Amino acid sequence: MATTAPRPATRRAADDISYTDLYERWERGNWSATEIDFSQDKIDWEENMTDAQRRTAMWLFSLFFHGEDAVTDGLSPYIDAAPLEEQKYFIATQQVDEARHSVFFNRFMNEVVGLGDGSIAGGMSATAGELSWGHKMIFQGLEDMCVALRADQSPHQFARAITLYHVLIEASLAQPGQHIIESFLEEADLLPGFREGIANVALDEQRHIAFGVKALADLYDADPKGTETAVLDVVRENGVFITGVAKPPNWDESYFEAFNSSFEALGRDGVKALEMRLKAVGIDLHTVERSPIPVDLPLDERADRGRVLLQANLVGPDRPASRDPYATEVMFDSIARAADVHAVPSGTVIEWAFTDAEPWQISFDAGKCSAARGTAHKPSLRLVISFDDWADLFAKRVDARKLLFSRRLRPKGNLRLFAKFGKIFP
Repeated sequence: MATTAPRPATRRAADDISYTDLYERWERGNWSATEIDFSQDKIDWEENMTDAQRRTAMWLFSLFFHGEDAVTDGLSPYIDAAPLEEQKYFIATQQVDEARHSVFFNRFMNEVVGLGDGSIAGGMSATAGELSWGHKMIFQGLEDMCVALRADQSPHQFARAITLYHVLIEASLAQPGQHIIESFLEEADLLPGFREGIANVALDEQRHIAFGVKALADLYDADPKGTETAVLDVVRENGVFITGVAKPPNWDESYFEAFNSSFEALGRDGVKALEMRLKAVGIDLHTVERSPIPVDLPLDERADRGRVLLQANLVGPDRPASRDPYATEVMFDSIARAADVHAVPSGTVIEWAFTDAEPWQISFDAGKCSAARGTAHKPSLRLVISFDDWADLFAKRVDARKLLFSRRLRPKGNLRLFAKFGKIFP
């Protein structure tokens, strides 16, 4: 049964937000994507921008364009699942916003860059090659979330959906990306039409994020534990995908350098945005059990861990995996941090006896889980596997059953423990 949370001792940012005010702000902030003047933008694109700047702009703007189109198509289940009429009305305005954003990006791609035939479908097709693995994964996840929300309109599922879209995609990813674009174009005095449009997009997104924070805060007040679980699970499931959205092609740092920024800066801003928005809801990542972000580490290191795993091919579609010691350490530390310490008895030790690499172990002791290099003394469970096969399994590039049937994965010891693997490491 849901429990009612006592009001926090200190006032949250969410407590100063009302759905009525957000709707009124939408009415006051309406703008036209079809009236923006791109005449100077076309001149800037052809004459005043370097090849590197045009390449970066194409990449970043395409990521936004496809994201806006995806959420335009996917917001209807959110309207149906929202428990309050005021929430439904606001989400309806948000769907209008996202459609307007898509029109804006499509106009720029067609009228300035010369891509597509003017239709949304044509613009999408012409820019699809710019999309990263992370972008494809996160928006496939959003599509799957919408399907799940149609089937299950419970507060728990609604909290999951709001977390994915409003907190992760909009607050932790889109808003920091918009800041990079706006800052560079303003400083360089380029693309005035695009600057006008992206500034309007950013104001819209601020409203959307505020709505998401308010909706989650209301859900948290009604069921603090259930909402916290829903929120944190979504962050765990999608953290690496979010990191991978803005992975530059071939890890070419010049994509960011052309806009006077860096992958690290985007990561830091994203992590800070996530922590701030969740704290506004009432969820402090520094105090929750099994935090999806290693809050005990310095901010730069928190932001960089996803990058480390991506570059080492320990997540993502690419092979083979790197044997870089630090990347391996991050992988096993991530496994340990995500482990459910209540799923196994204290004293449990699991060893990865790699056939072609240094062994690792994970230990459960007194409600804590930790990872360490080396062979374990009398492990509860030993997994005999190659490092590459484990990396493929960790990255979900291969099914565990395939490895078991081919004897490329050989569990030894407590097989009941092995059968619980999915519960121990969710």
